[in-house]
Amino acid sequence: MTIETTARSVATEATLPFTLPETPTELRASLEAGNAIAWYEPVEIPTYEPHDPSTFPMYLDQRVYQGSSGRVYPLPFTERIDSVPTLRRWNAIHVENQYIRVMILPELGGRIHVAYDKTTDYDFFYRNNVIKPALVGLAGSWMSGGVEFNWPQHHRPATFLPVDSTIETHDDGSVTVWCSDHDPFARMRGTHGIHLSAGSSTIRLDVRVHNRTSLSQTFLWWANVAVRVHDDYQSFFPEDVRYVADHARRAITAFPQADRPYYGVDYQERARDTPGADRLDFYRNIPVPTSYMVVDTDHEFFGGFDHQVGAGFVHWADRRVAPGKKQWTWGNAPFGQAWDRLLTDADGPYVELMAGVYTDNQPDFSWLAPGESKRFSQYWYPIPAIGVAHEASPEAAIHVERGAQFSAAVAVTSPQPAARLVVLSKDGERVVELSSDLTPGVAWHEEFPLTYEEGMAVRLESAIGATLVEWLAPVEVDGSAEPWTAKAPPAPSEVGSVDELYFIGLHLVQYRHPSRSPLPYWTEALRRDPSDSRVLTGLAELAFRAGEYDIASGYVKRALTRVTEFNGNPRNAETLYLLGLIESRRGDQHAAHAAFAKAAWDAPFVAPAGLEMARQYAREGRYEAALHDLDELDAVAPDDRRRGVLRVVLLRRLDRLTEADSALSKLLNEEHLNPTLTFLASGRLPADGPTALDVGLELVHAGDDDGALQVLAAATEIGPTGSGNGMPLAHYHRAAILDRLGRAEEATTERALARSADRRWCFPAGLDDHDALVAAVRAENDPVASSLLGMLLFDAGRRADALQLWEAAIRAGGKDSLLHRNAGLASYNVAHDDARAVEHYDRAIEIDPSDARLLFERDQLAVRLGETDEQRLARLSERFEVVEERDDLIVEYAELLVSTGRPDAALELLQERNFQPWEGGEGRVLGAWDRARTALGLPIAEPPLSLGEGRPLYEAPVARRANGEVDYFATSLPDLLLFSRSE
Repeated sequence: MTIETTARSVATEATLPFTLPETPTELRASLEAGNAIAWYEPVEIPTYEPHDPSTFPMYLDQRVYQGSSGRVYPLPFTERIDSVPTLRRWNAIHVENQYIRVMILPELGGRIHVAYDKTTDYDFFYRNNVIKPALVGLAGSWMSGGVEFNWPQHHRPATFLPVDSTIETHDDGSVTVWCSDHDPFARMRGTHGIHLSAGSSTIRLDVRVHNRTSLSQTFLWWANVAVRVHDDYQSFFPEDVRYVADHARRAITAFPQADRPYYGVDYQERARDTPGADRLDFYRNIPVPTSYMVVDTDHEFFGGFDHQVGAGFVHWADRRVAPGKKQWTWGNAPFGQAWDRLLTDADGPYVELMAGVYTDNQPDFSWLAPGESKRFSQYWYPIPAIGVAHEASPEAAIHVERGAQFSAAVAVTSPQPAARLVVLSKDGERVVELSSDLTPGVAWHEEFPLTYEEGMAVRLESAIGATLVEWLAPVEVDGSAEPWTAKAPPAPSEVGSVDELYFIGLHLVQYRHPSRSPLPYWTEALRRDPSDSRVLTGLAELAFRAGEYDIASGYVKRALTRVTEFNGNPRNAETLYLLGLIESRRGDQHAAHAAFAKAAWDAPFVAPAGLEMARQYAREGRYEAALHDLDELDAVAPDDRRRGVLRVVLLRRLDRLTEADSALSKLLNEEHLNPTLTFLASGRLPADGPTALDVGLELVHAGDDDGALQVLAAATEIGPTGSGNGMPLAHYHRAAILDRLGRAEEATTERALARSADRRWCFPAGLDDHDALVAAVRAENDPVASSLLGMLLFDAGRRADALQLWEAAIRAGGKDSLLHRNAGLASYNVAHDDARAVEHYDRAIEIDPSDARLLFERDQLAVRLGETDEQRLARLSERFEVVEERDDLIVEYAELLVSTGRPDAALELLQERNFQPWEGGEGRVLGAWDRARTALGLPIAEPPLSLGEGRPLYEAPVARRANGEVDYFATSLPDLLLFSRSE
């Protein structure tokens, strides 16, 4: 996929909204016949391009992001956006029927960028007429507008990366646009289909999330819908919503009228001065960045309504799996307005109305078992001038007035001739019945000739009597009961039981807590009960994920002693299954097979353990046995999408080519955009290097070494991109396969090729990378393999091991700045060797003196080592042309100018630059500007727009207490991004 960017810049202030292309001539007849249509056609949009990511891995596991860990490794990290836009041709997919039009951008995570209601001439989602990312995303770049599909974490790690896509046309006149990719962390697969039907104004989203790994993984899933707002835009939740919660449920307040301070704002006090200012459903009333998530509701809808335009939208989803309903706003005040300017040029403020599936809060992670897939759908549709919806379904929405005049307004999503609007008494008697022909985009308003009485219902029926939507008045509940709020767990020594210690540790793992580790809780649990099987299994899994197989084996065998002490057939086989995985990685395939076989006695592990045994047979060349196992698994546990690739490989190995082709064709129809199936069918590989590696490694696990070698050879030619770089790793994986096949000379050649390959943004992760790099280090004194393995281990928490590898790589001749930077970071954080840290950082800067991140990190090290302001200023002044490349360095430089008596120079420096703040790191630029002005005797003033920040009206919660302790619910800890010493 090519990217075309003009050389000329565009003055976006004078740019009209970008134009959607006309419907292609060859599709117009189908559209006019009432069908939905879809096509690819590029769109030119003014775009602020992100700079290339940093070449250094960012170890940000202690960064707080959306209430959980802001760990970004192995994704490259973007730190700067162009300040001047260019006109870029974006690959776009257009979907249209007679009622709505949608534009999808597969180069930006497959997001919906435009959702336009043709019937009301209204963009019911926020339409951003520029692509203007700001530093909000997990890996940097993030843009506002449309719908962002977030998984397995918020905001989506791949939100600014391309996805694979395809258009599927159905016989019923509907179309689905499928988008799919592998998440950058656990390499799970996420696929979403944006579906438009003939004769319907509804966007249906069909989602498939699949854990293609051998371990359980955590995830959350939120659709992040943006809507353009102003003083008269109202968000609505179901009428039974009484409370909303902050992130992690650390605080609550009533909804829609706040009944207590929330995010530091006393809404009741504000309402005393301005009646109605305590209403949280109007953006105009919220002065600070605020999240509120629905705590409890029995209903399945929510949305927003524009009272100026007389239009809005409804979201609907099955609340059994989709309870999450949330609004987020930057706030209607200078602080939030500064962020609005950073994210658009002329389209104004927005709020996000998010819908969560298998989650109702952020963070609120659920589990995907090995091989498990989850499938769900969500629905959005525009509504005309009915007002806020009081009840909604996928077929219709209704608004009911119960004041002096009892009335209702309804809107439908498909034509409903002779629809009936019925009022039922509290006894269920039909007391009013009216009829009308309804179409999408036209509201039906009716006043009822009676007075509303408690217990009445209003129902919209189709001509044949099917209920389209029914409104029932919310049931009054006891107002004294409030929902629970979260509390920080006590210190391990203060926890009352081993059971509680185990579950606190599990919570910290599941929710990816950024500043609390499960280890102190599980260590205390073992002090009290050294054989607690749950804790030992949890510790075994942590060690296994980090590649510490022998340690993991010790833990899991201790756990099995307790598990099988009185019962050789345990009710839960998790520990046996984990033993199988561990022994397989350790090379004892006999022990692994025995563990898997026993684990398969337990129903939840039939599928994952069965697959592992079938893969073992395949790798051993026992193809008939493997195929027999797959047939047996399909009969008793059909839901594991990983079997498809293995089946096709086995059938081909057995020369049953017709069966293989038939199986492959069926799988491709079921699994849209599966890259391994695509390769098996056509030989075509994804353009993304890490995903190409996934294809090759999946073939390795299926016993297809020849196919894997072919894929990995092609992967060595896929250059580095914003998603990473698999080139050196492809060589190392080829070397590992060739060594196993007894082709040692070829393996040696591959390792040599790995050492000469482009290593930019090559950040290895996962156990397959771990094992290939361990093999390379053992085979030769390979500084590149040692450097790469060190990066993987440092991210995995094995930081002392990482430092040893980096020092060994340097002794073996490694000379690049990345290696010295990593060793310097570890020398400070792990070894507490200040002198060695300085030595490494200074050597890194000597190798690459133009790299501004190196200079910034060296200055941060200087702060922690207590260097004087004069020393720091002198070092930075020597490379001021490098300092100018980074906002944070400019801020540090300005602070040093103030502290050394040159506030006038600091103020001039700050005011001549356009800054781009990080979300969560706001206040640094403004604070430096204030200090410079104060030093000059100038009063506090409103900052210039160039600072990129507005002055907050209220103080944010403090992340770090006065005693240095990190608050359990901290929302931002920018000072713990890299330099954080281990005990």
